[in-house]
Amino acid sequence: MTDYPPALILLVGVVLLPLLKGRVRWTVAFALPVIALADAWAVIQAGTDSFVPFIGMQLNPVHVHAATPVFATVFAIMVLGGLLYALNQKRESELPAACLYAGGALGVLFCGDLVSMFVFWEVMTLGSTVLIWAGRQNDSYGAGMRYFGMHAAGGVMLLMGIIIVISQRIHAGDPNPLEFRHFDAMVDSWSTLSWQSGGMWLILLGMLVNAGAPPFSSWIPDAYPQGSPSGTVMLSAFTTKTAVFTLLVAFSGVEVVIYFGLYMAIYGVIYGLLENDIRRLLSYSLVNQVGFMLVGIGIGTRLSIDGAAGHAFAHIIYKALLFMATGSVLFATGRTKMNQLGGLYKSMPVTMWCLIIGGLSISGFPFTSGFTSKSMVVQAIVNESARMAELGQPHTYLIVTWFLFEAATAGVFIDACVKLTWFVFFQKDSGLRPPEVPWNMKAAMIGFAGICIFLGFFPGPLYAILPYKAEAADYANVVFSIDHVMVMLGMLAFSGLSFFVLLPLMKRTESITLDVDWIWRRFIPKFWHDVATPILQQLASVQKLLLDFLPGNGSSDAGSMPTIVRRRLPGSWAVSVPVFMISAMLLLYLVIYFWLLPAQGG
Repeated sequence: MTDYPPALILLVGVVLLPLLKGRVRWTVAFALPVIALADAWAVIQAGTDSFVPFIGMQLNPVHVHAATPVFATVFAIMVLGGLLYALNQKRESELPAACLYAGGALGVLFCGDLVSMFVFWEVMTLGSTVLIWAGRQNDSYGAGMRYFGMHAAGGVMLLMGIIIVISQRIHAGDPNPLEFRHFDAMVDSWSTLSWQSGGMWLILLGMLVNAGAPPFSSWIPDAYPQGSPSGTVMLSAFTTKTAVFTLLVAFSGVEVVIYFGLYMAIYGVIYGLLENDIRRLLSYSLVNQVGFMLVGIGIGTRLSIDGAAGHAFAHIIYKALLFMATGSVLFATGRTKMNQLGGLYKSMPVTMWCLIIGGLSISGFPFTSGFTSKSMVVQAIVNESARMAELGQPHTYLIVTWFLFEAATAGVFIDACVKLTWFVFFQKDSGLRPPEVPWNMKAAMIGFAGICIFLGFFPGPLYAILPYKAEAADYANVVFSIDHVMVMLGMLAFSGLSFFVLLPLMKRTESITLDVDWIWRRFIPKFWHDVATPILQQLASVQKLLLDFLPGNGSSDAGSMPTIVRRRLPGSWAVSVPVFMISAMLLLYLVIYFWLLPAQGG
């Protein structure tokens, strides 16, 4: 099986699971990630590549990158835990959508060429969109459409960048023009935007859309809370972390990635403090944590890359645990607003303790998985700053990075741990006495909580599969030092104390927090109604006039054209929108092909 992408095993589930029922269906569903993990490690250990001829070049759908082992392992664990948590859900479309989503993500991890990577990237988008729609929450359909539109735009940028880069490589005589590899040129000249770097910038921006970087961060809190309790657990794992993986492969050491990461880390904390909805709060803290990973990628040293990859592993587990806990609250009470909750510790103690463990892990509390992973990035910042100071090079930006990184760590402890636990399980008694969730949901939470604690005490198995094992192994001697533990405990203790000092200001109310997406959700429909629709109506009139001159086209056919323009999909999208979008994409392609590429060749 080492000649085939391990993702194909999960993609088989997309076809197979709808045909099965009952225990057979769930047995097959649980078997798929186990087989996929075994096959992934067979490929990793074999270390061989698989090639497929493609228009005179070679696709490389099976290739092992340095970060593939750690991401492939946690992706498979995530699918298995997510399926266990979803065991009692009744939505027929959710399991196949989850397999499509996870299969696309796993496929990206093993791609050695840009074309295969893009194909699996888009498969992931399709699966995640269906997963949002399957949530059947108040705005699942609308959120899914916005999610798909955002990622379609990111996909267009990624595709255009890939076309430019491949064309440049062919022109330069590169023997492997399709290869998915590090863009070395961006490390030294990221601040120079030119035709030569345009393709790399488009690829970077396409990846940053999926990572939730600014100004696109708001799609995460918009879309993820609209999934079902089990669907949101799956959604939290793959899109952003697959983007982290691709950024790690292609753009490690590119300084601009640090600034995107810092923005995300601070943005996630601020909006998390303002949020009243428990699943939206966790979505904002997800942005915060991915920002930490981007900082590690941007630093670009061996320790920071190990830190980013290790933190991605830990993050997937503890973030899934947090979404499992809040999903359990939704499942048991039907509520997600903190001002409507409280006092649940009396009837949901297992969920409460699992939420606390997840909250401590996301905060980097000593002897949790977040502590042994995130602190690698912090140490890498300190080491790189000291190195640059010795060389007499500017390093003020690294000092600022360290300060903001630590501030964001303290902030996420307040909102994703203390605040969330206090308002959901303590504060006022809401009078709710729901029973604990079913056994499978508790088992999934306890299992993931166990991983968080195990890796906090014994990080060796995680460090052993990181890209630069030796760097992580050396750091293992530092992470449990008394100084490190006491500094972290002190910082988090004062952060928690500040929450209770400011508790009157933290009181939750029924409110809506406006995010950046307010701009395009307000003005794009207005643009469509006031500008684009009149243009399309005029084009339809011209088309009608032309059809009237064609033989065999009666007035009845021509007269139907304005109706086509007026006909609408659910919501406010006209049928002509896909034609308009495809035309815009073709125009962009023609500009690149006939203007940009000849300019590069000249």
